[in-house]
Amino acid sequence: MKEISEIIHAFDKAQHEGKLTALVTLVHVEGSSYRRPGARMLVTETGELTGAISGGCLEGDALNKALLAMHQQKNMLVTYDTTDEDDAVLGLGLGCSGVIQVLIQPVNNESENGPIQLLKKVADSRQNNVLVTLFSLKERKAEQPGTVIYKSDDELLFINDVRPSIKRIIEEDITASYKNQHSSFRNYRTTDTDITAYIEFIQPAVSLVIVGAGNDAEPVAAMASILGWQVTLVDDGRDKNTKKGRFAGACQLMVVKAEEVLKNIFLDENTFFLLMTHNYNYDIAMLRELLPKKVRYIGVLGPRKKMDRMLAELETEGARFTHQQLAAVHSPVGLDIGAETPEEIALSMIAEIKAVMSGKQGNPLRYSNDVIHPRNATIIETRNSL
Repeated sequence: MKEISEIIHAFDKAQHEGKLTALVTLVHVEGSSYRRPGARMLVTETGELTGAISGGCLEGDALNKALLAMHQQKNMLVTYDTTDEDDAVLGLGLGCSGVIQVLIQPVNNESENGPIQLLKKVADSRQNNVLVTLFSLKERKAEQPGTVIYKSDDELLFINDVRPSIKRIIEEDITASYKNQHSSFRNYRTTDTDITAYIEFIQPAVSLVIVGAGNDAEPVAAMASILGWQVTLVDDGRDKNTKKGRFAGACQLMVVKAEEVLKNIFLDENTFFLLMTHNYNYDIAMLRELLPKKVRYIGVLGPRKKMDRMLAELETEGARFTHQQLAAVHSPVGLDIGAETPEEIALSMIAEIKAVMSGKQGNPLRYSNDVIHPRNATIIETRNSL
């Protein structure tokens, strides 16, 4: 989501300056690549780049092709075959081993539903979203429709470029992707079209609520902001921890009692909590509020003994918690990386949250016998509609 937000900001700036732009989107990968489908980059007519589609090896060539697409005002599909051992001859110096499909879309500033406008809908929403980008692998010289469909809880928007012959079947696949919360690839064959769809499931930005605005919260907020997470800092205000200007970035500051925190927080599956107040009473008050809710992650700073004591105290009050509720509690919090300093501890906690988000254990990649990104995630399923 951070990349999308930065692209939107860069587009608004370019539009204010009267510059032409093009959106470059990685729409499919067969094999290995540094970035995965959904990676984006905005290019201006003066050569400014925002975002990335690779580790740096494709951007230069993509820039040149984006300038051509802007000049022609026509979508363009570009293939980079990094499996070719002679790729160094082309001057790309590619280090991956895959076939990468990149779609370049000149942005029409006057369009109400162009690719950037659809990205703005995604960025403005705290809901799950689906974007559908259509392109033709069979007819690369033909018209490439581009990003033409948007779905959220409240809206399903088809741009005119979607042919009626595939509208019904693609709507079924969009609904399935939204329900199952995963991206997919489909190839639609009819009597009048043969088109591939990247059905991209996009979750809202991570919302990290840091309860406790002490000195050790500063590196946590800074790292989360770098990742593009939405950060809310909560404190009781007794030690003036939340004074204006102390925390860099766009952190939201709240000075409230523990019982009032959830009245001001929108809870969803992308909301994560870190309790690091160093105040036993405030921490247990927060647990009293959080545990009955459907919260995905509650990290509690401090020793396991402290956590056990708080749970025992809550149980004496009559509280009863399910296994699922207790499984959301991570205490001691963080991955075991030998962290000592506040910055190292922040890294440990942020890494654990990311692992939980991805359903991973946080193990070293070199001990994995599998590929980093599952190959079946980019299989293109063919759907015939007569």
